[in-house]
Amino acid sequence: MKKSNSRSAFTMIELVFVIVVIGILASIAMPRLWVTRDDAIIAKGRSDVSTIRSSIATDRQKRMLEGNTTIRAQLDSAAVNTDNEALFSDMLQYPIYAKDAPGHWKKTGANTYVYITGDGTNVTFTYNTATGAFDCTHTNNACRQLTQ
Repeated sequence: MKKSNSRSAFTMIELVFVIVVIGILASIAMPRLWVTRDDAIIAKGRSDVSTIRSSIATDRQKRMLEGNTTIRAQLDSAAVNTDNEALFSDMLQYPIYAKDAPGHWKKTGANTYVYITGDGTNVTFTYNTATGAFDCTHTNNACRQLTQ
């Protein structure tokens, strides 16, 4: 048997090449991951809006079956502009908690709520006590993204 005293290892050029390739891949992947986060925040907002609207419609139907044709005067009794308040607690089985951060809701008035998108845009939703509608201004692009 022949013994070999030579070791196999990577050369410095090979290591530098691998580091450069990893850097290029990371520079391509990171912007895509950031877009995915913003898309997830919009998807969460869409889901929340859909859930809130559905609970308003369910509540209205329940009231009609009971013979009560009035529309609920408010969606919750949460304090305005306060973190950790239970929003939509009169409507949802599990309320949404207020937080002044992207991907969260906050209450800004008696029947006015704001959803904060990933880029920090505030989308204002108003609960109309005359019609029971929960909507935002559709001229706002972020509003259209949340309600489409």
